[in-house]
Amino acid sequence: MSMGAGWYLRRLSRMGPREIGGRVGDTVRRRRWRSAPPPGCPDVTGARFTAVLPAGTVAAVPPDAAKRLVAEADRLMAGHAEYFGVDRDDLIDPDWSYDPRTGRRAPSGYAFDVPYRDEDAVGDIKQIWELSRHQYLTRLAAAYAVTGDERYAERVAEHLRSWWAANAPLRGVHWVSGIELGIRLLSWVWVRRLLDGWPGAAALFENNPVALNQIWHHQRWLAAFPSRGSSANNHVIAEAAGQSAAACAFGWFPDSARWRADALRSLDRQLRGNTFLSGLNRELATEYHGLVLELGLAAVAEADAAGVPVPATVRLVLLRMTDALAAVVDNRLRPPRQGDADDGHGLVVDGAGTDRWGSLLATGEAVFGSLDWWPEVTGTDVRTPLLAALVRPTAPAVSRPASRPAHFADAGMTVLRGPEEIWCRCDGGPHGFLSIAAHAHADALSVEVRHDGVDVLADPGTYCYHGQPEWRRYFRSTLGHNTLQLDGGDQSVSGGPFLWTRHARSRVLTVDTSGEGVARWCAEHDGYQGSVHRRQVELTSATQELRVVDEVRGPHRAVRLAFHLGPEITADLVGNRAVLTWTRDGEDRSAVLDLPGRLSWRAHRGETEPPLGWYSAGFGRKEPTTTLVGTGTTDGTEEFTTVLGFRGQGA
Repeated sequence: MSMGAGWYLRRLSRMGPREIGGRVGDTVRRRRWRSAPPPGCPDVTGARFTAVLPAGTVAAVPPDAAKRLVAEADRLMAGHAEYFGVDRDDLIDPDWSYDPRTGRRAPSGYAFDVPYRDEDAVGDIKQIWELSRHQYLTRLAAAYAVTGDERYAERVAEHLRSWWAANAPLRGVHWVSGIELGIRLLSWVWVRRLLDGWPGAAALFENNPVALNQIWHHQRWLAAFPSRGSSANNHVIAEAAGQSAAACAFGWFPDSARWRADALRSLDRQLRGNTFLSGLNRELATEYHGLVLELGLAAVAEADAAGVPVPATVRLVLLRMTDALAAVVDNRLRPPRQGDADDGHGLVVDGAGTDRWGSLLATGEAVFGSLDWWPEVTGTDVRTPLLAALVRPTAPAVSRPASRPAHFADAGMTVLRGPEEIWCRCDGGPHGFLSIAAHAHADALSVEVRHDGVDVLADPGTYCYHGQPEWRRYFRSTLGHNTLQLDGGDQSVSGGPFLWTRHARSRVLTVDTSGEGVARWCAEHDGYQGSVHRRQVELTSATQELRVVDEVRGPHRAVRLAFHLGPEITADLVGNRAVLTWTRDGEDRSAVLDLPGRLSWRAHRGETEPPLGWYSAGFGRKEPTTTLVGTGTTDGTEEFTTVLGFRGQGA
């Protein structure tokens, strides 16, 4: 069986009959659309853009946030596409296609049911797709709005005209994935809004037949080919948000009212489907929680600006998501590093150095109001005053948590907190979302520990999606997380880079975060057939000590227990004791990690064959770090106890 056929069969095994039928219909329609000349855009002569920012909005942008934005825009102006490390021609080249199995680019005409062998002629599609979300153009447009410097506006116009000319509707790689079309539409809405004072804005958009044709075809495509079934995750949220935003702000077409109504209904349904009642995102991938929240807030802003009613449950879900984010961040406003992370954003108008999570909480405070237990947000951003000027500031009439939640039962996430800003996330939740759990990692019962915001026991991150399968496997593997592995395999069974064919089932057994000196959590999973892994975690405030007890019940098996240290941590391992040291704000910090003596311990760092001892701070980036791995065996019922004791400042 060919590699292509095997992937497709595994993928089909995770679909139901309705989804298969819908996808077959979509494929037939796509081929029909592409085989015929695309229809022309309806005549909308006289269209006017009215979704402008209220007077005084830009003046409310904090000066330091504006300064960061302008510095970022100047870097973009100086570097053009070289700023991104890619050839500018690749940004707009329509003569490439996309393989959904591998995420590879290939020359147009390549048949995706036949494996393509020329590895020198392929690359990671994500790098091309995401640049064409045009979020660098929203930054340039925002720089024009805050400075009035027409150089920024002219550069935006140059790039948009070039992209529109090179990417004719329904042709090429940029007409494949709905999430890209949805986010691109949202970017165009904000580009037009932010360029409103520029004399050439109308000629670039509503008086430009090429722009109108692109906007119309983007919305027509999204209406015809929504993500379905097992793929209805953050992608479908982006599609609905972009469609509703464009149909509100660019509501010039005969179908605009229908597109707007359908998109808002979809957004309402999919937000509820993608979000636990606790407010955490069902993909159990924190960066996608941020992406979905950004997209939802932007969609509400457009509807409110257009005077279009928004379903009450949309605001309710976004409120719950905002409160959940406020609940799980550490003292430095960093959320968990759970699941996949690819640096995806919904709306980008800020410069480098702006804290994403602080910005989201600031927007949440402006839209919904903060609670007494929320962490303080001290940073500034551009996006919050812009969105807040459009959103109708009315919080849903529901009860909100009276104190900071620590346990999210539906998501299986528990955060234990101790003195000296000790923060510990425990994972006892579902493997992932929907049948394929596309953005899940095999990390059941893993822990993530920080001290004053520094990763001590770290979740290694994601690093890549496509093109480097050995690295994709490592960063989402069981061995790649702070948990226990049996017989050298993962707890869940992978069928591809975004596909899990069997999911480990976890359940939380006990939780006590009442704050009476010792916080406790215990959970187990059945991912290793015939064996059960149970883990208990206790955080004792008086001693600043974290105790992790792993119990394995089942037949004789090989065991590996891994602890991944953050990149700022230096480790001195002697026998089964590791002394950990690091520096925070000029202060020396330290801890002692006493590891189970029944296992043989070894430190690994920056190994490549196979990968082990790596940390990814962001997509496409990785750096060596220390991973401590204990090896041994288990038979019957065995316990392995690990104790992490913090020594505090100056120790």
